[in-house]
Amino acid sequence: MNKFILFFIMAMIISSMSSCVQHRELVMLTSVNSSDKGPEALLYAVPLLAQQDDLLRITVHSFNAEAAAPFNIENMNQQMQQMQQLNQVGGAQGNYTMELFNGYFVDREGYISMPVLGRLKVEGLTLAQIEKLITDGTQPFLKDAVVNARFLNFKINVLGEVNKPGIVRVSNQRVSILEAIGNAGDFTPYANRTNVLLVREEGGQRSFQRLNFQKGDVFNSPYFYLKQNDMLYVEPIKAKVATVQDPFARGITYGTAFISIITLAIALFK
Repeated sequence: MNKFILFFIMAMIISSMSSCVQHRELVMLTSVNSSDKGPEALLYAVPLLAQQDDLLRITVHSFNAEAAAPFNIENMNQQMQQMQQLNQVGGAQGNYTMELFNGYFVDREGYISMPVLGRLKVEGLTLAQIEKLITDGTQPFLKDAVVNARFLNFKINVLGEVNKPGIVRVSNQRVSILEAIGNAGDFTPYANRTNVLLVREEGGQRSFQRLNFQKGDVFNSPYFYLKQNDMLYVEPIKAKVATVQDPFARGITYGTAFISIITLAIALFK
C-alpha cells in the first residue's frame, strides 16, 4: 500500500513537470498586499505633453459661429466630401481616418500651423496649455472663444502573447500599462508576465524598459503610465515551445514522461 501511494505521488510530480503552464506563471501582482497599506499617492501621473510628430485635433467655438469659422480647418462641405470618400472604410476606422484630415501635425521644430494665428509652438505643452495659448491668440477676434484640443494619434502598439495583439487607440489623456494590456485582450496563458518589454521614443531617443507584472512595484514604475506611440512586447514562456514544435518532438516530450512513470512503477513493484 505504501508503495502504491509513493508511486501515485511520484507519477503526479512527473506529470506536473511535463505540463505546459504552471499556476505561478499565471498569477499577477503577487506582492501587492492591501491589508498593510493605506492609500498611496499616484506617482508619475503627469499630463501628456505634445511632442514632434503628434497629431492634434483643435476646434474653436463661439456664439458667433461665422467669426470662429476661420480658426477651424474644417467645414461641413469638406466633411461631407470626406465621408463620401470614406464610406468604403466604414465603422470606427472610417471615423478615425476622417479625423486625420482635420488634425494639426506637430512638425520637427515643435510647431503647428493654424489659420489666422499662424505657426504656434506647442511642443512640451499640455493640452490645457495649448487650449489657453490658442484662446489668448483669438482674443482680438473672439471674446467668447471656447477651444478644445486632444490627441488624434494617441495609440499603443501591443505585440506578443496577448489575446488581441495590435494597435490600441486611446481616447483618454492618460492610460496605464495595465489598461493597455486589458484593451489588448489580457495576457494569454503563455505570456511571460515577469519580462514585458516597453519601447519608448521621445526627444529623438529610443529607450527600453523591462517590467515585471508579478510584482506590485510595477505601480511605482515611471513607465506605469504610457505615452503616445509606446510599444509593448509580451514574450512567451518556455512552455509555449511545446505548442508550436513539430508533432515528433512533442511526442518525445510526452513519451519521456510516460517512460519515466513506467520505470518508476517497475522499480517499486518488482
